[in-house]
Amino acid sequence: MNLIENKTFDQERALYNIKDTLVKDCTFAGAADGESVLKETRDIVIDGCTFSLRYPIWHAKKYKLINSRLDEKTRASLWYSDNGVIENTVITGIKALRECKDTVIRKCRIESPEFGWKTSGTKISQTSIVSEYIFLDAEKIEIDDLDFKGKYSFQYVRDLTIKNSVLDTKDAFWHAKNVTVMDSVIKGEYLAWFSEGLTLIRCKIIGTQPLCYCRDLKLIDCEMTDCDLSFEYSDVEADVKGHIDSVKNPRSGRITADSIGEIIKEDPVMECDAQIIANGTQASAL
Repeated sequence: MNLIENKTFDQERALYNIKDTLVKDCTFAGAADGESVLKETRDIVIDGCTFSLRYPIWHAKKYKLINSRLDEKTRASLWYSDNGVIENTVITGIKALRECKDTVIRKCRIESPEFGWKTSGTKISQTSIVSEYIFLDAEKIEIDDLDFKGKYSFQYVRDLTIKNSVLDTKDAFWHAKNVTVMDSVIKGEYLAWFSEGLTLIRCKIIGTQPLCYCRDLKLIDCEMTDCDLSFEYSDVEADVKGHIDSVKNPRSGRITADSIGEIIKEDPVMECDAQIIANGTQASAL
């Protein structure tokens, strides 16, 4: 590979369309405040670099971004880029990673509102992310060991798998399709309304009014804490260990728990005939 090392760049498109190059220990910052410094690159490795310029990595193909730092000035840092590896890197600019394909993210720390929108084929492991809106309208995502904090996460996603993670969020998985979450903690409010094909396995679910208006919803060996008004108008098969605060008007299926504080069947706008079993006994409305 060609080598560019220990240099500073601040001009617009400073390294435009470079190919087969290692960019090492360089700084992308300065008075010229140039945009798109690494646009349209091919087969590059970016190692140990710092970025303080907008739109630095757009339309890149087969890139590696490792051991680097992209600060809050790197607005929209990675867009329209494919076949990338991002490892041991800190990203703190807004709107990182949009409309990218086949990105692998490992051992990173990311703080970026609107992260991962309209992406496909993203794989994340051993990473922490803070994002108000993460992975809006994205597909084919694999996540393992993610520490996530945010609000309106994974809305309109398709084909998502999450393992061994902690999600401290709010309206997660709204309108999501074909999502499986395993061995994880999901803390928030109004979890997964209007989702289709959501499966939760050995998860701990925390927060008010979860899992309403769902279709093809499955809970397997899950726990529910502070979950009131659960499952309203959902088609659900749920096996819950422990207690559910309250269940309201589930549409169809079967809900089993060790105990249920309240079963609410009132003023339904559709037929609701799900079977509810608490402590091995068919439950009645309270």
